[in-house]
Amino acid sequence: LYELCQALGELGIWVRLHYVYPYPSVDQLIPLMAEGKILPYLDVPFQHASPRILKLMKRPASSQNNLERIKAWRAICPDITIRSTFITGFPGETEAEFEELLSFLDEAQLDRVGAFAYSPVEGAAANALTGALPEAVREQRRQQLMEFQEDISTRRLEAKIDRTIQVLVDEVDEEGAVARSQGDAPDIDGLVYITDGQELEVGEIASVTVTDCDVHDLYARLADK
Repeated sequence: LYELCQALGELGIWVRLHYVYPYPSVDQLIPLMAEGKILPYLDVPFQHASPRILKLMKRPASSQNNLERIKAWRAICPDITIRSTFITGFPGETEAEFEELLSFLDEAQLDRVGAFAYSPVEGAAANALTGALPEAVREQRRQQLMEFQEDISTRRLEAKIDRTIQVLVDEVDEEGAVARSQGDAPDIDGLVYITDGQELEVGEIASVTVTDCDVHDLYARLADK
């Protein structure tokens, strides 16, 4: 993977990594992000924080290892955007284990998070586990997690206000332009609205200064104005 990303980095295109499990090999890619070879973006499906639940899910690593790894990634590449997904209401998940997941989010301070209430899948080994939770509990925990993460994501975006960033322009009309930053993957992350971007062209990479944000999106103006 390192050699592939290094080669892609020579092409001068935006390369963004998705659905990368937190194996040690991922650590080798962070310096490439810091050097600008690939985008400082990592989509890592951590799925949960409880060691017991992670083991039942057959997921690699532990929550503590993941927290240490996140800190190490940010030490090498402070501008890295980290996205992850989590599952709430996995069979047998206790209230304490769900709170452990919220504590993980509080410490990890991830930029983007998606969550799914556990749903049985035909043929999955998890179907044989005991302690299935009511659908209402699974969904309530999902909503609680997303509301908890909303404050974290907003603060992460607020930290970008007054900064100048590079964006890729997706749309242009009389009201301005709509673009994506290096930390915004198509269709799943936020957008950057450029109020004075009427003269930009689709596909152009522009420098903008962030002026405001909401829960998901950034608002900006052209950096040279």
